[in-house]
Amino acid sequence: MAMTKYLALMVVAMFALSMLQSTLVLASQNSSGKGNLRTFQCPGRCDKRCSKVGHHHQTCMELCQKCCKTCLCVPPGTYGNKASCPCYNNWKTKRNGPKCP
Repeated sequence: MAMTKYLALMVVAMFALSMLQSTLVLASQNSSGKGNLRTFQCPGRCDKRCSKVGHHHQTCMELCQKCCKTCLCVPPGTYGNKASCPCYNNWKTKRNGPKCP
């Protein structure tokens, strides 16, 4: 019986955390699809974003900072999660590839 209550509590807690994360992501975006970062925050966020790139780290940093300064947003993590930053996600190269790492 106690195990059932514990599992139910864990499910509710995970759901609450999921909702909180979604709210924070939405709150960090304004109506233009840009985030609320300040340009001085870009190097730190991009350093985290590019931390697992390897020998192309400098190229990743340059592109990420260019995107961050325009979009005022860097997606969380080292890969993916671009949906949390629409401007960053939608900026494309001439060949329609992703501009931002």
